[in-house]
Amino acid sequence: MNSTTELRIKGKSFIVPSAQVGGRTVVLTGKWLKLAAIHDEEWKNGQILSDPQSFIVQLKETPLKNADVFTFAQAFDDPKPKFPFRFEWDNVAATPTTSFATWWEKRVIQETRKNTRRSEKRGVVVKEVEFDDALVRGIMGVYNADELRQTGRFWHYGKSFETVKKENATYLDTSCFIGAYFGEELVGFVKLTFVENAGSLMQVVAKAAHRDKRPIYPLVAKAVEICEKRKMAHLIYGKYIYGNKTDDLLTEFKRRTGFEMMRFPRYYVPMTWKGKAAVAMGLHRGLLGNLPPGLIRFLLNTRGWLLRRMARRPASAGGWGGASHEGQAGGD
Repeated sequence: MNSTTELRIKGKSFIVPSAQVGGRTVVLTGKWLKLAAIHDEEWKNGQILSDPQSFIVQLKETPLKNADVFTFAQAFDDPKPKFPFRFEWDNVAATPTTSFATWWEKRVIQETRKNTRRSEKRGVVVKEVEFDDALVRGIMGVYNADELRQTGRFWHYGKSFETVKKENATYLDTSCFIGAYFGEELVGFVKLTFVENAGSLMQVVAKAAHRDKRPIYPLVAKAVEICEKRKMAHLIYGKYIYGNKTDDLLTEFKRRTGFEMMRFPRYYVPMTWKGKAAVAMGLHRGLLGNLPPGLIRFLLNTRGWLLRRMARRPASAGGWGGASHEGQAGGD
């Protein structure tokens, strides 16, 4: 019997073919090029694959044997390639968290420290909060505050209470929530998930109407503080660079808050002739991985101009106010 798994990508749910291999769930995505990958790879504890050769042999015995390419990665802090497969360099935005004081004094720029203090002076209180119905209603308020964001229509806008609760209830045993409050109002929040010896920001979202209070800055600072207390070595904030999108406001925000790029190998194993040809031509990277950076910049600027015309308001300052970043495969 064929099995399926629900994926949520940019807030939308998809049911995709899946199979159990070596204790891992492998999912199949794509239409023309079928890509097999380990479900929620970045949120799993332990070594993802210790024996990929054996894993691939088992994968070929499942209903996903028609996959064109199988992809898997080493841990972000294990950068030396160790397997005899074709690989490309993937990346994360990471900052050490063994010492909050070092992060605060040496890794962030002066403007970040000023914005964090400014947020507190303007009445924002940041604290770790329990996941309950009150928090879910607050999260709904954050989601519904801004229908349009710099990336387009916000994918969580208008969702029901039940949907918001379900989608934020993933990995609760290894996660915590941090809320930024202005009075009784939740104006921003972070979902922080712990994987091995690192914390990872699954969601960072704030209301654009409160961007003058800079709630994102103290939220990130609190996440670093919690990671230090839990003896985590790093805090991860998604990718540092997505494909060839090198000139990005969110990347600049990450730099200002002490994150840097850490590269690690991601392997691509062709399983069909089509997969072999696609990998050879770089088609597995998608548009962001193939378009020139200059063209990507032009398209993003054009989209931003159109969104500002639609919203009839000033441009959002990237990660500084009403921005959001979410794990692409984290169930959110």
